[in-house]
Amino acid sequence: MSEAAQPSTSQSPVKIANLVEFIARALAALGVPPEDARVVAGLMAESDARGGDAHGVFRLPQYVKQIQGGAVNPRPNIQVIENRAGTALLDGDNALGHLVMKRAADLAIEKARQCGVGWAGTRHSNHAGPAQLYPRMAAAQDMIGMYFCVGNTNLVPPWGGIEVLLSTNPIAIAVPGSRHGAIALDMATTNTAFGKIRLKAQRGEAMPEGWMIDREGKPLTDPKRASEGFLLPIGGPKGYGLALMIGLLAGTLNGAAFGRDVIDYTVDSKTPSNTGQSIIAVDIAAFADVPAFKAKVDEVWDVMKSCPTLPGVDEVRLPGERSEQIYVERMAHGVPLNEGQRKILDELADRLGVERLG
Repeated sequence: MSEAAQPSTSQSPVKIANLVEFIARALAALGVPPEDARVVAGLMAESDARGGDAHGVFRLPQYVKQIQGGAVNPRPNIQVIENRAGTALLDGDNALGHLVMKRAADLAIEKARQCGVGWAGTRHSNHAGPAQLYPRMAAAQDMIGMYFCVGNTNLVPPWGGIEVLLSTNPIAIAVPGSRHGAIALDMATTNTAFGKIRLKAQRGEAMPEGWMIDREGKPLTDPKRASEGFLLPIGGPKGYGLALMIGLLAGTLNGAAFGRDVIDYTVDSKTPSNTGQSIIAVDIAAFADVPAFKAKVDEVWDVMKSCPTLPGVDEVRLPGERSEQIYVERMAHGVPLNEGQRKILDELADRLGVERLG
């Protein structure tokens, strides 16, 4: 990497409360009702607090573009269009995805209290941040949460093909414990999420080999050339199969976009994306005594942590453990933003006529 391409290392932490207020101001300036703006801002700031830097305030300029371009509706009428005892289908009316998914998660939890299991699907939604946000809502209610969605940009061909017809199609599962909190898996069906590649490009950093290949099958490490290649699925054809099935469950089942219908929202800010998502809440009380189950989850945690490690490995980590550590640190000390990110947000604030990030 040339000296000019080196990323800025100067970072200043921003308090979570300041981040929430800034995002809410920006969205309200675009006509988003103040209450909705604060819901979205809170979830975006939580993304940053949990280390999901590619899904938090980093996405704000893109959301602004979509609202201004007409792809996202700032004042939606989110409706339940199919409703049964244990299931629901929501039409998001092209709302900001966080609003749609918060409503879907609340509904799935409510139905799980009645039926033991609640499943809510969405159509006409949008990007909603990191997957783990929503199953964690269920875990906080002594439930197991599961989430999956169709990603907002096709970046992966079917195994052996060269046309990108699949996205990262993430999946997240959160299982609550007691002493240790939730074990929370949040993963793309590719070796990395595309947001991390965009973040690398913004910071002037190279990608590691294994994230992408070019159209000749050679490693691609320059994030600014991402459009010339493909994301690699986890586990080769197994990852492709998983991405395909998640697309069917979160997209096709809900009447949402999948395959060639997926809109690349990073380049098209005018066409509604019709994003599909699904969340499942499972009431632990329908299967087991809740305190006893959570104690068993703690035991599993302790057993995994006690596993002897390979040479050079400091410790075994559980899914979500690092995210929780980052959350505690950033809630106390703030989210680090480098000079480049601050400049982008300052320019955005000036264009919208709102106070800059404090």
